[in-house]
Amino acid sequence: MIKQVIFGDPFETDAVVKPVEQANKLTYWNVEDTAEKLIFRCKLSEKDIVYGLGEQVKGINKRGGRYISYNTDNPNHNDDSPSLYGSHNFIVVSGQQHFGAFFDTPGRIVWDIDAEGSGEIVITTDKNVKVVELEGDSAYAVTRDFLSIIGQSFIPPLWAFGFGQSRWGYKCRRDIDNVVEGYRTNGIPLDWVCMDIDYMDRFIDFTVNSKRFPELKAYAAALKEKGVRLVPIIDAGVKIEPGNATYDEGIAKGYFCTNHEGTPFKAAVWPGMTHFPDFFQPDCRQWFGNEYRKLTELGIEGFWNDMNEPAIFYSEYTGILNALTPAPSTELEKESNAYKDYRNFYHNVNGQRVLHEKVHNLYGALMTRAASEQLDKLLPNRFLLFSRASYIGAHRYGGIWTGDNGSDWDHLARNVRMMPSLNMCGFLYSGADTGGFGGNCSRELLLRWLAFSCFTPLMRNHTAILTRRQECYRYSGKEDFQSVVSLRYKLLPYIYSEFVKAAITSDMYIKPLGFEYFDDRSLSVQDQLLVGESIMVAPVIEKGAKGRTVWLPEEMTEVRYDGNGFVCETVPKGERKIKVALNEVVFYIRKGKCVPVCKGAQCTDELDMSDVVLIGDGKEYRCYIDDGITKEISENNIVTLRKR
Repeated sequence: MIKQVIFGDPFETDAVVKPVEQANKLTYWNVEDTAEKLIFRCKLSEKDIVYGLGEQVKGINKRGGRYISYNTDNPNHNDDSPSLYGSHNFIVVSGQQHFGAFFDTPGRIVWDIDAEGSGEIVITTDKNVKVVELEGDSAYAVTRDFLSIIGQSFIPPLWAFGFGQSRWGYKCRRDIDNVVEGYRTNGIPLDWVCMDIDYMDRFIDFTVNSKRFPELKAYAAALKEKGVRLVPIIDAGVKIEPGNATYDEGIAKGYFCTNHEGTPFKAAVWPGMTHFPDFFQPDCRQWFGNEYRKLTELGIEGFWNDMNEPAIFYSEYTGILNALTPAPSTELEKESNAYKDYRNFYHNVNGQRVLHEKVHNLYGALMTRAASEQLDKLLPNRFLLFSRASYIGAHRYGGIWTGDNGSDWDHLARNVRMMPSLNMCGFLYSGADTGGFGGNCSRELLLRWLAFSCFTPLMRNHTAILTRRQECYRYSGKEDFQSVVSLRYKLLPYIYSEFVKAAITSDMYIKPLGFEYFDDRSLSVQDQLLVGESIMVAPVIEKGAKGRTVWLPEEMTEVRYDGNGFVCETVPKGERKIKVALNEVVFYIRKGKCVPVCKGAQCTDELDMSDVVLIGDGKEYRCYIDDGITKEISENNIVTLRKR
């Protein structure tokens, strides 16, 4: 069962792209219509699990928490933080019955999911919302039905599944040359390097600092010959600077958000005072997306979009009035760095002025859409694109990373718990800043985090300026990093296949154990995940741990990799204590399944994805094989491989 009930006059987000039957009443929710809000209530049974909410804190089971959907730049988040960089308003209740609900509104939503032991879910929205309700035989079935109506996931090129290195602080070509040389000379694979804001001329979008990065086109081509792509950052704000072509055209055509008076809204971000493109205007999206041409013409094939909640340092409004206004009093005001500004600028939506606060959560998603739609026209092959801010529907246009995190063990644990929830909301191409963005990452933490990130589609080491240099080769015992990262490349035939198959069949790439195994222990596990159809991972996520306890819901093949090959052992169902050295990765292959592994390489350009060996006790594997860049994705590219 899939149906939708419309309350008021909801804003069209384009999150749902398949027709859904209209209904007059919800099955599982009681609705209270107050003067200003709608309140949805749902009783929970004692053993009900609540999955979903995509990019949110706490566990895989969201029961017992209070959350707010309101995209927020919050690098210092913890398990009590109500909001992060994306808003993904889909949940599934699973117990005696299995049902889901997507609350489709780009405005603020408050979720009380049995936070104080009330035994119910209480959801507060504005009065204009579309609620899509789904029902199925399992949480997994409900989720797949939801994925089927929101459209196919973005599929990047094969090289985007390779290992990426990033740092805020690569200031010139020499810095990037040193990174590439460091990885290559130490035998640690690498496929792409991110360029943060320092590559720009004074942090201005679509510019290149010619002194720091002279002849970028030739430089990008030379790196590509070495199997390394450059991936520059693009921010949401356009610097106010007459004479800059991007600024001038945006002003001339009315493409910027406006203030109360109807003139372009001004706010400070990295380049100083900026205007924000009004991505709610289709012509603006086309214009802004076409600006990426200034970099694609230099040989760039991948981008990451940042600061698009939008993050605001201060504005002409708050700069004047901050001293006159009271300190933040509500939970929302305390959590949001720009709550006042969001109430003070407007979008032009089909000729109507719409206050940004009312559609806030959609802004970053529309920036992703703007870039993706034009990059698809500008480039002959698939491209890499991932974003910080997001809303359901943006998964069709690009991936996401989970925003600014910290170099600590709690953030590694959150990365593990967040991945299946992101997949439930369509974001297959996702991952965290491996090693943590803020803080100084220890050798132990980076190795353990890499061991998990080996299995996430987006695998990028990223850190902030003024922190410890976090490139793998800068730590002692470089051979341990070589061992862990090399596993990623040996597993790419599997990772790439499972990702593409999930995308084209409305499936998840990463799932909770409780989506496939229904015993009480599997339903409660928070730190083990299913990756594709064959693999279960159980990462070590505690400081100083020499190993961990693993729950095996069935007999499986335990696979141990230390850089010298795969050691496989059949292990029985039940609890198992294992030791995992820092140079090892241990994972499990489900009974009757197998995994294709190849010889590995220093970059994806050198991989032979067709020359594989199947490990595990299964007899065959359905492998997706193509050239890694073609835009046409077809089930005809799935071939059955059998054990030799």
